[in-house]
Amino acid sequence: MITVDSLAVEYSGKTLFSGISFAINPTDKIALMGKNGAGKSTIMKIIAGEQKATRGAVRAPKEAVIAYLPQHLLTEDNATVFDEAAKAFKLVFEMRDEMEKLNKELETRTDYESKEYMNIIERVSDLSEKYYALEDVNYDAEVEKALKGLGFKQEDLYRPTSEFSGGWRMRIELAKILLQKPDLILLDEPTNHIDIESVMWLEDFLVNKANAVLVISHDKAFIDNITNRTIEITMGRMYDYKANYSHYIQLREERRAHQVKAWQEQQREIADHMSFIERFRGTYSKTNQVNSRERMLEKIVPIEIDEIDSSALRLRFPPAPRSGEHPVTVRDLTKKYGEHAVFQKASMSIIRGEKIAFVGRNGEGKSTMIKALLGEIEVEGEVQLGHNVKVGYFAQNQASLLDSTLTVFETVDQVAEGDIRTQVKNILGRFMFSGDDINKKVSVLSGGEKTRLAMVKLLLEPVNLLILDEPTNHLDLKSKDVLKEALMDFEGTLILVSHDRAFLMGLAEKVFEFKDKRVIEHLETIDEFLEKNRIKNIAELNLNK
Repeated sequence: MITVDSLAVEYSGKTLFSGISFAINPTDKIALMGKNGAGKSTIMKIIAGEQKATRGAVRAPKEAVIAYLPQHLLTEDNATVFDEAAKAFKLVFEMRDEMEKLNKELETRTDYESKEYMNIIERVSDLSEKYYALEDVNYDAEVEKALKGLGFKQEDLYRPTSEFSGGWRMRIELAKILLQKPDLILLDEPTNHIDIESVMWLEDFLVNKANAVLVISHDKAFIDNITNRTIEITMGRMYDYKANYSHYIQLREERRAHQVKAWQEQQREIADHMSFIERFRGTYSKTNQVNSRERMLEKIVPIEIDEIDSSALRLRFPPAPRSGEHPVTVRDLTKKYGEHAVFQKASMSIIRGEKIAFVGRNGEGKSTMIKALLGEIEVEGEVQLGHNVKVGYFAQNQASLLDSTLTVFETVDQVAEGDIRTQVKNILGRFMFSGDDINKKVSVLSGGEKTRLAMVKLLLEPVNLLILDEPTNHLDLKSKDVLKEALMDFEGTLILVSHDRAFLMGLAEKVFEFKDKRVIEHLETIDEFLEKNRIKNIAELNLNK
């Protein structure tokens, strides 16, 4: 058991949280929840040993292994896939190398009676005891087995990590975690930037292979599927629920309703005491009762009602001008980079008003197809946009393309034209930028704020074909829901690339699957497609294959 005991963190005299205590049991799968800025990632870093608390401690058995997957992957570009994964055994290899070095030194030294010689003997003895006490393992074979279990092919193992997408890099980091056989896995937003199949594999791994897990995620379906406990950080305090996310939301609403009821009763009690005191103050026969009521007032501990994050994105896409019947037509499209074909002879026809999902593993050509539709790359075959099609495009890295030297207001004012320029402040207010927020530099904005700002720019001009590539990265659950509702009401045609199943469900009514250099049309909703493919995909990616 790992225990978190009375953690407190203070910055510049302000308390982020205090008195945070909980125990992590061997089979716990815990979601760590709370609004942005509540301190979730800070708590995780403290447990991982990456950050120090102002007060309190994390206690774990001496032999316990805690593995941490941060929000931003640390995989370097100067190693092969195999060498990066082998870093899981870094301490073991360092012990082995140090022993070899010291033994060679002993072979050449002749000062057998010196203090330095005896120190080397003691160090070699200590290292040998630890090293040979370890289970006899063929480390190279274990690394290869883990990587192949995670979907890497033999020829991938000695390629540079720089050649792989975010989803595959995360699998390298997970291979390192798997090889350590940790007692606790800490995951901070693990589903950002990875494809749906990777997310499904990760769920299967965490539920069926992992020991204890503590996860921070804005992916509702993901945390619902893997967790059996929810810890919420709010107003510097914590609440612990033996429930997954959806059940926790229900219990949290019930808790707040009880708080409101208790607060109202307390206010009535306070009003009653104060009314009595005011009425009978100075009345000799009531002096003792007045004093008693005053003492009772002093002893009342005010009931606090948990805060509600009342900030909310207010989003509605402008009316879409009418396009032709077929906004997108693709015939026999092939794209190659050298000898490598991304897809071959791909065809698709999208009807006006359809809401389409592009799905498939990272690297199978979803973003390449979007670039082909936008005319950004040369391809073989035919790409045709229909009559009067006006495209609005949100790139996967759209937020990072913003000019960091501009303010929020300047970013929007720069692209606004005509009468819309007089409404810039109102538009920003709808996207939760108000007051001094509009004068902030883009460079100091959070990922979610940058995503919202990039979305503002997208909405300044009416469009009838929206192409969104991973628009929900860095958005919190509430903002995702608002964006989803706006897209469901959008009158134009939608092409959506997203790894977030909860976001896609009920939204996409047709699926184009990118797989094995082909683009396969599925005349079914994303819900039906995912249900049909879930078991097959998990079996393909299973560690035991």
